[in-house]
Amino acid sequence: MRLENKVALISGGARGMGAEEARLFAAEGAKVVIGDILEDEGRRTEAKINEAGGECLYIRLDVTSESSWQEAVAATVARFGKLDIVVNNAGIGGGGRLEDTTVEEWDRVMAVNAKGVFLGTKAAIPEMRRAGGGSIINISSQLGLVGTDNSSPQYQASKGAVRLLTKATAIQYAGEGIRCNSVHPGPIVTPMTEAGRANPQRQEVMLSRIPLGRYGLAEDVAYGVLFLASDESSFMTGSELVIDGGWTAQ
Repeated sequence: MRLENKVALISGGARGMGAEEARLFAAEGAKVVIGDILEDEGRRTEAKINEAGGECLYIRLDVTSESSWQEAVAATVARFGKLDIVVNNAGIGGGGRLEDTTVEEWDRVMAVNAKGVFLGTKAAIPEMRRAGGGSIINISSQLGLVGTDNSSPQYQASKGAVRLLTKATAIQYAGEGIRCNSVHPGPIVTPMTEAGRANPQRQEVMLSRIPLGRYGLAEDVAYGVLFLASDESSFMTGSELVIDGGWTAQ
Protein backbone atom coordinates (compact mmCIF):
# COMPACT_ATOMS: atom_id res chain seq x y z
CA MET A 1 0.00 0.00 0.00
CA ARG A 2 1.65 3.15 -1.23
CA LEU A 3 0.20 5.52 1.39
CA GLU A 4 -0.02 3.24 4.40
CA ASN A 5 -0.03 5.16 7.71
CA LYS A 6 -0.35 8.49 5.87
CA VAL A 7 -3.00 11.14 6.57
CA ALA A 8 -4.16 13.32 3.68
CA LEU A 9 -6.33 16.43 3.38
CA ILE A 10 -7.77 17.15 -0.07
CA SER A 11 -9.54 20.42 -0.85
CA GLY A 12 -12.32 20.28 -3.39
CA GLY A 13 -12.62 16.60 -2.61
CA ALA A 14 -16.38 16.25 -2.95
CA ARG A 15 -16.42 15.50 -6.67
CA GLY A 16 -14.35 15.42 -9.85
CA MET A 17 -10.59 15.05 -9.59
CA GLY A 18 -10.59 15.60 -5.83
CA ALA A 19 -13.03 12.77 -5.19
CA GLU A 20 -11.04 10.43 -7.42
CA GLU A 21 -7.85 11.36 -5.59
CA ALA A 22 -9.58 10.67 -2.26
CA ARG A 23 -10.80 7.25 -3.41
CA LEU A 24 -7.39 6.27 -4.73
CA PHE A 25 -5.57 7.51 -1.62
CA ALA A 26 -7.90 5.54 0.63
CA ALA A 27 -7.45 2.42 -1.49
CA GLU A 28 -3.69 2.84 -1.06
CA GLY A 29 -3.96 2.95 2.72
CA ALA A 30 -4.26 6.65 3.57
CA LYS A 31 -6.69 8.13 6.03
CA VAL A 32 -8.37 10.87 4.01
CA VAL A 33 -10.13 14.11 4.86
CA ILE A 34 -12.04 15.81 2.07
CA GLY A 35 -12.80 19.50 2.45
CA ASP A 36 -15.39 21.19 0.28
CA ILE A 37 -18.32 23.62 0.36
CA LEU A 38 -20.46 21.02 -1.47
CA GLU A 39 -21.79 19.22 1.58
CA ASP A 40 -24.21 16.76 -0.06
CA GLU A 41 -21.63 15.57 -2.58
CA GLY A 42 -18.94 15.56 0.07
CA ARG A 43 -21.02 13.35 2.34
CA ARG A 44 -21.72 10.97 -0.54
CA THR A 45 -18.04 10.66 -1.38
CA GLU A 46 -17.21 10.14 2.30
CA ALA A 47 -19.82 7.37 2.55
CA LYS A 48 -18.64 5.60 -0.61
CA ILE A 49 -15.04 5.53 0.58
CA ASN A 50 -15.98 4.26 4.03
CA GLU A 51 -18.33 1.64 2.59
CA ALA A 52 -15.46 0.40 0.41
CA GLY A 53 -13.33 -0.16 3.51
CA GLY A 54 -11.41 3.11 3.56
CA GLU A 55 -11.24 5.77 6.25
CA CYS A 56 -12.63 9.12 5.18
CA LEU A 57 -13.97 12.24 6.88
CA TYR A 58 -15.83 15.06 5.15
CA ILE A 59 -15.53 18.57 6.56
CA ARG A 60 -16.86 21.85 5.24
CA LEU A 61 -14.00 23.92 3.86
CA ASP A 62 -14.11 27.35 2.27
CA VAL A 63 -10.63 27.61 0.77
CA THR A 64 -10.80 31.42 0.64
CA SER A 65 -11.05 31.62 4.44
CA GLU A 66 -7.97 31.36 6.65
CA SER A 67 -10.03 30.33 9.68
CA SER A 68 -11.80 27.62 7.66
CA TRP A 69 -8.43 26.17 6.66
CA GLN A 70 -7.20 26.29 10.26
CA GLU A 71 -10.32 24.45 11.40
CA ALA A 72 -9.92 21.85 8.65
CA VAL A 73 -6.33 21.11 9.61
CA ALA A 74 -7.26 20.98 13.30
CA ALA A 75 -10.14 18.58 12.57
CA THR A 76 -7.80 16.35 10.53
CA VAL A 77 -5.26 16.13 13.32
CA ALA A 78 -7.96 15.65 15.96
CA ARG A 79 -9.42 12.70 14.03
CA PHE A 80 -6.29 11.03 12.67
CA GLY A 81 -3.44 12.35 14.79
CA LYS A 82 -1.26 14.06 12.18
CA LEU A 83 -1.08 15.50 8.67
CA ASP A 84 1.29 14.12 6.03
CA ILE A 85 -0.24 15.14 2.70
CA VAL A 86 -2.19 18.13 1.43
CA VAL A 87 -3.67 18.32 -2.04
CA ASN A 88 -4.71 21.86 -2.94
CA ASN A 89 -7.21 20.72 -5.53
CA ALA A 90 -10.14 23.14 -5.21
CA GLY A 91 -10.54 25.42 -8.19
CA ILE A 92 -13.00 27.23 -10.42
CA GLY A 93 -12.88 28.17 -14.10
CA GLY A 94 -14.09 31.00 -16.25
CA GLY A 95 -14.21 32.36 -19.77
CA GLY A 96 -14.07 35.68 -21.54
CA ARG A 97 -11.61 38.25 -22.83
CA LEU A 98 -9.56 40.52 -20.61
CA GLU A 99 -11.47 43.70 -21.53
CA ASP A 100 -14.77 42.06 -20.62
CA THR A 101 -13.57 40.75 -17.26
CA THR A 102 -14.91 42.55 -14.22
CA VAL A 103 -12.86 43.17 -11.10
CA GLU A 104 -15.34 40.98 -9.22
CA GLU A 105 -14.81 38.06 -11.61
CA TRP A 106 -11.03 38.46 -11.39
CA ASP A 107 -11.08 38.54 -7.59
CA ARG A 108 -13.42 35.55 -7.30
CA VAL A 109 -11.22 33.22 -9.36
CA MET A 110 -7.98 34.45 -7.85
CA ALA A 111 -9.41 34.00 -4.34
CA VAL A 112 -10.23 30.33 -4.87
CA ASN A 113 -7.44 29.26 -7.19
CA ALA A 114 -4.46 31.21 -5.87
CA LYS A 115 -5.29 32.52 -2.40
CA GLY A 116 -6.83 29.16 -1.52
CA VAL A 117 -3.57 27.36 -2.29
CA PHE A 118 -1.60 29.90 -0.25
CA LEU A 119 -3.91 29.52 2.75
CA GLY A 120 -3.96 25.72 2.55
CA THR A 121 -0.20 25.55 2.40
CA LYS A 122 0.23 28.03 5.24
CA ALA A 123 -2.19 26.09 7.47
CA ALA A 124 -0.57 22.73 6.74
CA ILE A 125 3.10 23.54 7.28
CA PRO A 126 3.13 23.65 11.12
CA GLU A 127 1.51 20.19 11.34
CA MET A 128 3.81 18.76 8.69
CA ARG A 129 6.74 20.13 10.64
CA ARG A 130 5.48 18.29 13.74
CA ALA A 131 5.11 15.12 11.66
CA GLY A 132 8.72 15.37 10.49
CA GLY A 133 7.90 16.31 6.92
CA GLY A 134 5.17 16.02 4.32
CA SER A 135 4.07 16.38 0.73
CA ILE A 136 2.03 19.28 -0.65
CA ILE A 137 0.56 18.84 -4.13
CA ASN A 138 -0.89 21.89 -5.84
CA ILE A 139 -3.23 21.38 -8.77
CA SER A 140 -2.39 23.97 -11.40
CA SER A 141 -3.22 23.48 -15.10
CA GLN A 142 -1.57 23.22 -18.48
CA LEU A 143 -2.75 26.84 -18.64
CA GLY A 144 -0.41 27.60 -15.77
CA LEU A 145 2.38 26.91 -18.27
CA VAL A 146 1.06 28.32 -21.56
CA GLY A 147 -1.65 30.75 -22.60
CA THR A 148 -4.73 30.18 -24.71
CA ASP A 149 -7.43 32.21 -26.40
CA ASN A 150 -10.44 30.34 -25.01
CA SER A 151 -9.97 30.59 -21.25
CA SER A 152 -10.29 33.58 -18.97
CA PRO A 153 -7.27 35.72 -18.08
CA GLN A 154 -7.97 35.30 -14.39
CA TYR A 155 -8.00 31.50 -14.63
CA GLN A 156 -4.69 31.42 -16.49
CA ALA A 157 -3.12 33.99 -14.15
CA SER A 158 -4.30 32.09 -11.08
CA LYS A 159 -2.84 28.81 -12.31
CA GLY A 160 0.44 30.50 -13.18
CA ALA A 161 0.53 31.85 -9.64
CA VAL A 162 0.08 28.32 -8.28
CA ARG A 163 3.08 27.14 -10.31
CA LEU A 164 5.43 29.76 -8.84
CA LEU A 165 4.01 29.57 -5.31
CA THR A 166 4.81 25.85 -5.47
CA LYS A 167 8.45 26.54 -6.27
CA ALA A 168 8.78 29.17 -3.54
CA THR A 169 7.29 26.77 -1.00
CA ALA A 170 9.54 23.95 -2.14
CA ILE A 171 12.69 26.00 -1.72
CA GLN A 172 11.73 27.51 1.62
CA TYR A 173 10.77 24.23 3.30
CA ALA A 174 12.99 21.60 1.69
CA GLY A 175 15.29 21.66 4.70
CA GLU A 176 12.39 20.53 6.90
CA GLY A 177 11.46 17.58 4.73
CA ILE A 178 8.34 19.28 3.38
CA ARG A 179 8.06 18.78 -0.38
CA CYS A 180 5.83 20.78 -2.70
CA ASN A 181 5.08 19.96 -6.34
CA SER A 182 2.52 21.12 -8.88
CA VAL A 183 0.35 19.08 -11.24
CA HIS A 184 -0.71 20.52 -14.58
CA PRO A 185 -3.73 18.70 -16.04
CA GLY A 186 -5.03 19.38 -19.50
CA PRO A 187 -8.77 19.17 -20.23
CA ILE A 188 -10.27 16.52 -17.94
CA VAL A 189 -13.74 14.96 -17.82
CA THR A 190 -15.09 16.59 -14.63
CA PRO A 191 -18.18 18.61 -13.68
CA MET A 192 -16.14 21.80 -14.25
CA THR A 193 -15.67 21.00 -17.96
CA GLU A 194 -19.17 19.61 -18.50
CA ALA A 195 -20.63 22.73 -20.11
CA GLY A 196 -17.73 23.07 -22.52
CA ARG A 197 -17.89 19.42 -23.50
CA ALA A 198 -21.60 19.80 -24.21
CA ASN A 199 -20.81 22.45 -26.83
CA PRO A 200 -19.82 20.56 -30.02
CA GLN A 201 -17.89 23.51 -31.48
CA ARG A 202 -15.89 24.09 -28.30
CA GLN A 203 -15.24 20.38 -27.87
CA GLU A 204 -13.93 20.14 -31.44
CA VAL A 205 -11.52 23.01 -30.79
CA MET A 206 -10.32 21.49 -27.53
CA LEU A 207 -9.77 18.03 -29.00
CA SER A 208 -7.84 19.53 -31.91
CA ARG A 209 -5.31 20.86 -29.41
CA ILE A 210 -4.74 17.55 -27.62
CA PRO A 211 -2.37 15.26 -29.56
CA LEU A 212 -3.73 12.15 -27.82
CA GLY A 213 -7.14 13.09 -29.18
CA ARG A 214 -9.26 12.81 -26.04
CA TYR A 215 -10.06 14.50 -22.77
CA GLY A 216 -8.25 13.07 -19.77
CA LEU A 217 -10.03 11.20 -17.00
CA ALA A 218 -9.96 12.12 -13.33
CA GLU A 219 -8.04 8.91 -12.62
CA ASP A 220 -5.31 9.97 -15.06
CA VAL A 221 -4.60 12.90 -12.78
CA ALA A 222 -5.18 10.99 -9.54
CA TYR A 223 -2.42 8.49 -10.29
CA GLY A 224 0.03 11.34 -10.81
CA VAL A 225 -1.04 12.96 -7.55
CA LEU A 226 -0.66 9.60 -5.80
CA PHE A 227 2.93 9.37 -6.98
CA LEU A 228 3.75 12.83 -5.65
CA ALA A 229 2.03 12.07 -2.34
CA SER A 230 3.96 8.85 -1.88
CA ASP A 231 7.55 8.29 -0.78
CA GLU A 232 8.28 7.12 -4.33
CA SER A 233 8.75 10.80 -5.24
CA SER A 234 10.96 11.59 -2.23
CA PHE A 235 13.61 13.32 -4.40
CA MET A 236 11.07 15.57 -6.14
CA THR A 237 10.21 19.06 -4.95
CA GLY A 238 9.44 22.22 -6.85
CA SER A 239 8.67 20.12 -9.91
CA GLU A 240 5.86 20.26 -12.47
CA LEU A 241 4.03 17.07 -13.40
CA VAL A 242 2.24 17.69 -16.69
CA ILE A 243 -0.73 15.42 -17.50
CA ASP A 244 -2.20 17.08 -20.57
CA GLY A 245 -2.35 14.58 -23.45
CA GLY A 246 0.49 16.40 -25.16
CA TRP A 247 -1.07 19.90 -25.20
CA THR A 248 2.08 21.71 -24.05
CA ALA A 249 4.45 19.60 -26.19
CA GLN A 250 3.40 21.57 -29.29
